[in-house]
Amino acid sequence: MNLYEKLVNKEEKIAVIGLGYVGMPIAVAFAKKVNVIGFDLNKEKIQQYKDGVDPTNEIGNEIIKKTSVEFTSDPSKIRDAKFHVVAVPTPINADKTPDLTPIEKVSSMIGKNLTIGSVVVYESTVYPGVTEDICIPILEKESGLKCGIDFKVGYSPERINPGDKIHRLENIIKIVSGIDQQSLDEIAKIYELVVEAGVHRANSIKVAEAAKVVENSQRDINIAFMNELAMVFDRMGIDTQEVIEAMNTKWNALKFYPGLVGGHCISVDPYYFLYEAEKLGYHSQIILSGRKINDGMGKFVAEAIIKKLILANKVVKQSKVIILGLAFKENTPDTRNSKVIDIILGLREYGIEPIVVDPEADKTEAKMQYGIELADLSEINDADCVVLAVAHQVFKELQLNEIDSLYADYENKNKILIDIKSVFSKVDLEQKGFSYWRL
Repeated sequence: MNLYEKLVNKEEKIAVIGLGYVGMPIAVAFAKKVNVIGFDLNKEKIQQYKDGVDPTNEIGNEIIKKTSVEFTSDPSKIRDAKFHVVAVPTPINADKTPDLTPIEKVSSMIGKNLTIGSVVVYESTVYPGVTEDICIPILEKESGLKCGIDFKVGYSPERINPGDKIHRLENIIKIVSGIDQQSLDEIAKIYELVVEAGVHRANSIKVAEAAKVVENSQRDINIAFMNELAMVFDRMGIDTQEVIEAMNTKWNALKFYPGLVGGHCISVDPYYFLYEAEKLGYHSQIILSGRKINDGMGKFVAEAIIKKLILANKVVKQSKVIILGLAFKENTPDTRNSKVIDIILGLREYGIEPIVVDPEADKTEAKMQYGIELADLSEINDADCVVLAVAHQVFKELQLNEIDSLYADYENKNKILIDIKSVFSKVDLEQKGFSYWRL
């Protein structure tokens, strides 16, 4: 009997290691079909899951309460599983080089609890070669077992889009790979238990690793192009959104938009690709340029805010600026690697300490990560400038009178609204006399 059959018959278990925005949906999905151990080092997070609380908002409290996942922070429990899914973060260092510490540590931990006949599948984003050149040697060293003989390894890049309720694990084609044909077949069959859209079998682990960093790098470059256009059109006095609206009437327009590119995928993965390319003597021109443009958008927005304040005859240092949104994208509490902080840092250079409002974000994390005390929207009534930085649904539903109530009581021409996400109606706001700017 193979591992797939043992899992389906509930004679063996799957361990999902790393229960964040990626790992948790995988664990819950598999738990509907097989026995699952959900492991995370964060004891507080594990307790929240046990209490039926979903801090990621990806699954929802009701589903967490009903799931059969066995939550634990005890590494020895991993030994009870035969199929291991690794979904830990792969961040970058301050110098933009890959920080492989989390994936190295988790490989060591798994290796110490690895048993003969096990399969380890990495989902964490890495540059081509990490799984085979770094992870497998650690697994072998810690376990005393031989990869390909005593255990198998595969790579299946995560494609979950945090906050997206349409494109989910079940309906996104899953790329799978393995060190040999046997492991590939096994891994593919197991993922097909939960991925209704099916799987794509990559010919090698390196191909699967490369596919992940390239698909995010491609998006990064396309957004960078739109951001560069936005900066140029701003100087020309042309509305970028109107240009895009006109351009998108053509059937093959790609429909990308300018914006802040943060989070732990698109703004990070290109650096993994660049790192490996430079090790091999190739210095990227397009990818690196795109990254530089996107990394600079927060500063560009901050300077646009300052210009608007000056044109409205505001005393810059005394101006009250309200920023709506701190999360790296809409409708998610995740503030990791949010580019909104770049706007805040840019404003601080001019003596402005903005007030930040984000009902979706976790107040404790905002304080811990950025030292920011999040305010409540109901407390705001005397703003000089309001910046819509993240298009949370709660912000998109604001009516014109509700927007107006956020400002101090003076003429509309002195009420500045910076709409980074182009959520509000330019026509309506300008007809009311607001000083309106959008990216």
